[in-house]
Amino acid sequence: RSVYDDQPNAHQRFMEKLDACIRNHDREIEKMCNFHHQGFVDAITELLKVRADAEKLKVQVTDTNRRLQDAGKEVIAQTEEVIRCRIQQRNITTVVEKLQLCLPVLEMYSKLKEQMNVKRYYSALKTMEQLENLYLPRVSQYRFCQIMIENLPKLREEIKEISMSDLKDFLESIRKHSDRIGETAMKQAQQQKTFSTTLQKQNNVNYGRNMHLGRSRVLESKNEITLKRTIEEDDEHDEEVLTAQDLVDFSPVYRCLHIYSVLGDGEIFENYYRKQRRKQARLVLQPQSSMHETVEGYRRYFSQIVGFFVVEDHILHVTQGLVTRTYTDELWNMALSKIIAVLRTHSSYCSDPDLVLELKNLIVVFADTLQGYGFPVNRLFDLLFEIRDQYNETLLKKWSGLFRDIFEGDNYSPIPVANEEEYKIVISKFPFQDPELDTQSFPKKLPMSQSVPQIYIQVKEFIYASLKFSESLHRSSTEIDDMLRKSTNLLLTRTLSSCLQNLIKKPHIGLTELVQIIINTTHLEQACKYLEDFISNITNISQVTVHTARLYGLSTFKDARHAAEGEIYTKLNQKIDEFIQIADYDWTMSESDGRASGYLMDLINFLRSTFQVFTHLPGKVAQTACMSACQHLSMSLMQMLLDSELKQISMGAIQQFNLDVIQCELFASSEPVPGFQGDTLQLAFIDLRQV
Repeated sequence: RSVYDDQPNAHQRFMEKLDACIRNHDREIEKMCNFHHQGFVDAITELLKVRADAEKLKVQVTDTNRRLQDAGKEVIAQTEEVIRCRIQQRNITTVVEKLQLCLPVLEMYSKLKEQMNVKRYYSALKTMEQLENLYLPRVSQYRFCQIMIENLPKLREEIKEISMSDLKDFLESIRKHSDRIGETAMKQAQQQKTFSTTLQKQNNVNYGRNMHLGRSRVLESKNEITLKRTIEEDDEHDEEVLTAQDLVDFSPVYRCLHIYSVLGDGEIFENYYRKQRRKQARLVLQPQSSMHETVEGYRRYFSQIVGFFVVEDHILHVTQGLVTRTYTDELWNMALSKIIAVLRTHSSYCSDPDLVLELKNLIVVFADTLQGYGFPVNRLFDLLFEIRDQYNETLLKKWSGLFRDIFEGDNYSPIPVANEEEYKIVISKFPFQDPELDTQSFPKKLPMSQSVPQIYIQVKEFIYASLKFSESLHRSSTEIDDMLRKSTNLLLTRTLSSCLQNLIKKPHIGLTELVQIIINTTHLEQACKYLEDFISNITNISQVTVHTARLYGLSTFKDARHAAEGEIYTKLNQKIDEFIQIADYDWTMSESDGRASGYLMDLINFLRSTFQVFTHLPGKVAQTACMSACQHLSMSLMQMLLDSELKQISMGAIQQFNLDVIQCELFASSEPVPGFQGDTLQLAFIDLRQV
């Protein structure tokens, strides 16, 4: 730009200077070429000389190349083969590496299938977990791994379904075996308790020593036999103690619990298990309609319940969280309320005391068994007190029949004893003491009839029967003594008293029988103190204890005597009325027969013989009966004389009636019953005499 922008001749000057510069360079090049020309010529000469050699060399190289190519074809082929082998080797190495990654996966999957086949589901789940977390991620790019990954959830569901099916089979199995489990548990508890109780009785020196001699020997021999049998049975079963695990396979529960826990569904499994067991509990607690008819019905009912809770207790202790103590306590409280309601209902249908006693024993064993597993059973023992009242009622009904049979079979005559042996037999059954009778020679008669020792024996049997129920109730001797006395009082004041009252009111019971009944009740009343001693000896509770109840037999027998006495007075009056009814006075007769009327003489003879029977009665009773009879006879004769239908009476009839009144006065003055003062008895006829 400076060339074109400067002076007008600048371009020309620039071109001139450029030409000058070119000439200078040409001269330098020429100088240099001149300097090297000889060398160039020499080089060309040498090249011309080499040209022939180069041609020759070219031919040789071409020939060598041709021969080398021919010789290298085999090498190339071998080299290509080597290359191909190297590629295969590399591929094989790669395959081996990949297979080494895949083989553990395949082995684990094969192991999984094998575990599924042999039903080792918990191990299969662990294998699945290893596959998913450790093995499959290494080879996740392969299609077979994707298939495995897709199959694992299906296998898990299959395991869940299979384990749930096993659980259902287990639940069905324990439902079927609950009675057997419970029966075994109750049997073990009963054996242990029997053994402990028998040892305790054997070690207690004073136990039962003051009881009735014959009964004591029987009880002691029974205790010895029971102890021997218990020891023998314990020896036999020491190595054969069966538990719930021996009767039921609990592995399905463990497997299912572990499986659901691994799968994260432990809570679902717990809820399902508890729900199903609650349903089974309701089924177990539902009694059969005919359960109250046999002991086996109750035993089966209790065995099922015990079996149910033994299983739950086992599950509680061998699993963590499947069932809790709170859950079992809640289930037990629900079951206990149902059991008590069922027992109240069904026991009310039991009319056989033996069945009620068996029920009581079953309840005690049932309660002791479950108490051994930690379940509270106080409410069951409270229920036993309710059942005890019912048991006493059934005993009272049974003994009411026994008393009626005894009274119906009695001949109401003194017991004859021909020799000392017969006398000892009677007094061994009944505590009879009479010094005056002891001095008499054989044969002789005891004042009471045969029903008295029988009644006394039955009262003692009732006490024994009542004692059977009081045993094993975990009550003190004082409480047992109080229960025995209360039940015995009920027997005396209600059952025996009612039987005596009904007996006295029966129409076929005559005066002789009534007299004997009064004598019998007197001796039974005297025997009440021996019954109190008998109870005290059984319970080892002294009668001087402040809280010891007394027997009310005295009032019972006094009331019966009063009723019998009143019945004697009534029957005497009825008999007098019967004689009066056959009286046939001729009120218009002209003169008397000169002797008393026949009916009146028969009546007086009857009264005389009757009052002779009254010699065994207390003096006041005989005197009252005699006075009542004379007063009733006087009133009856006066009513006959003052009858409104009687329009006229002749002097002969008056004289005849006077002869009859004289006989009555003679009878009164003859003192038919000793103990009257002066002419007290004759005063009964004074009004009649005045009329």
